[in-house]
Amino acid sequence: MASPARAPVLALKDVRLADGAKPLFDGVDLALEPRVRACLVGRNGAGKSTLLKILAGQGVEADSGERAAQPGAKIVYVSQEPEITGENLLAYCTAGGAEDYEAHATLADFGLDWQKGTDGLSGGERRRAALARAFAEQPDVLLLDEPTNHLDIFAIQTLEEELANSKCAALIVSHDRAFLNRVTQRVFWLEHRKVRRLDKGFAEFEAWTEQVLAAEADEERRLNKKLEQENAWLARGVQGRRARNEGRRRALMDLRAQKKDLQSEKRGSMTLAVESAGTSGKRVVEAKGLSKAFGERVIVENFNTRILRGDRVALVGPNGAGKTTLVRLLLGEIEPDAGTVILGTNLEIAYVDQNRMALSDKITLWDFLTPGGGDSIIVRGQTKHVAGYAKEFLFTEAQLRQPVTSLSGGERNRLLLARALASPTNLMVLDEPTNDLDMDTLDLLEEVLADFEGTLILVSHDRDFIDRLATSTIAMNGHGKVLETPGGWSDLIDQAPDFFKGARGAAGDFATGTGPKKPAPAPAAPPPKKSVKLSYKDQRRLEECEALIAASPKIIGDLERKLDDPNLYAKDPAGFDKIMKALDKARADLAQAEEDWLALEEKKEALAG
Repeated sequence: MASPARAPVLALKDVRLADGAKPLFDGVDLALEPRVRACLVGRNGAGKSTLLKILAGQGVEADSGERAAQPGAKIVYVSQEPEITGENLLAYCTAGGAEDYEAHATLADFGLDWQKGTDGLSGGERRRAALARAFAEQPDVLLLDEPTNHLDIFAIQTLEEELANSKCAALIVSHDRAFLNRVTQRVFWLEHRKVRRLDKGFAEFEAWTEQVLAAEADEERRLNKKLEQENAWLARGVQGRRARNEGRRRALMDLRAQKKDLQSEKRGSMTLAVESAGTSGKRVVEAKGLSKAFGERVIVENFNTRILRGDRVALVGPNGAGKTTLVRLLLGEIEPDAGTVILGTNLEIAYVDQNRMALSDKITLWDFLTPGGGDSIIVRGQTKHVAGYAKEFLFTEAQLRQPVTSLSGGERNRLLLARALASPTNLMVLDEPTNDLDMDTLDLLEEVLADFEGTLILVSHDRDFIDRLATSTIAMNGHGKVLETPGGWSDLIDQAPDFFKGARGAAGDFATGTGPKKPAPAPAAPPPKKSVKLSYKDQRRLEECEALIAASPKIIGDLERKLDDPNLYAKDPAGFDKIMKALDKARADLAQAEEDWLALEEKKEALAG
């Protein structure tokens, strides 16, 4: 006997919404039952974020239709760009009604110090803080818009574990296939202004969509055939039969309207291609005995690698482990403390950085794509009008005169790719290229990079993207240890499962495993968390030590440079004494921090078993 259907905790029925003259939703139905973990997928511009806001009841109201939520249900929405306010992270996390102890626990889970101020947070810290607050509030429904953006692999695994342990229903918009494979049991597909539903996890989505699209293609072929027949009938003289055949003529007009709708619903496509700048030497980069540290913080220690023409090398590790620093070392942009780097011959390098530093706030899209001025751009050896080239990356002509500040995160990423791919290159360096891109664009980018005849260095947290592309993976644990293994992320974990144990990132230490191997079902009763972590006090001291160890070398260096002035004591004896005392204190604080850090690391390893 089948179990009775559960009543949804949150649902939409026949929701319709227009964006100006453009219809966005045309009869959307969507329901979330308690503890169901679902994802919402669709192309850029389909309205996924808007639909989440309607579900959340925040800022967007449908033109018609119904939104229903169970009485008393707590619904928490985490946007793509969360705003973090308050005196510190604890104040922020409790502002929505969470208990202090819950906020402490979830902040610690996401590697954040509850005392840390909310100003000057990195993108990853803002994201982790918003997620910590969401889980601390213990919602009945959790709505997440691109929650893995700016998170490293280990923070994503923490998010997976939090979802597995939570009692909430969840609806997630994300481009991260590996993440969705692990956490979802249902897929909602927003396409052609409606939502289709698949009652299986995201791992089954692509096979399902192929079946759906094949069926639609058959229907379109039948429609085209019927349209041809009706057009032939009309050409034989509808005027003489108007009175008795007006109904048939109206049917023809309806068919034409259907055809127009089908054509208008064709997916907007982005054209990506990259031209090799000629063949580089067989050896692209060779590093021997490479070491680099900033003060006491070791980034790379005695690392060797040889990157050959055609290799696609992925760099992985916690945020703050030094991946971008290693890339700059390999490109010869910064000097190592020890070891050598030899670059190959005939290299033409294209670099897209994760911080999008090439994008000035004041520059327009037009000016960015034509740095030399004019209205044309040389693309793979051919002259193209800037508007035509921008259209290949889904930018309208109207957008070209707008400042880059008007662009979304995904649009900014596409703009950087547009300029990088316009110039011939044989060594492409992409630092977190998947942030903010939708799945269609990711698929296209993957195809382009797979066919690229040059060499690729890829920094990414997207495990699926790495698995599909990388010929080898360089892993960094944040303590100076660097390991290179053949294959992608999954191959790395299979070959060195303990490499990241105690890995250190910008926010602290992560004792990490490999995460669940398949989508985690909602458990009947969440298992209690095993206590394998430091106490809050010890964890806070550990993070303080790491921050102090990272900052002290600059502080000490600045004080020592002031003392280098031979006339300082004669000019300002009191100032000289003050600097000397500050220097002694800074050195003593650093020594104590290093001693405490070592003791706490040993304690953490013992707790983790």
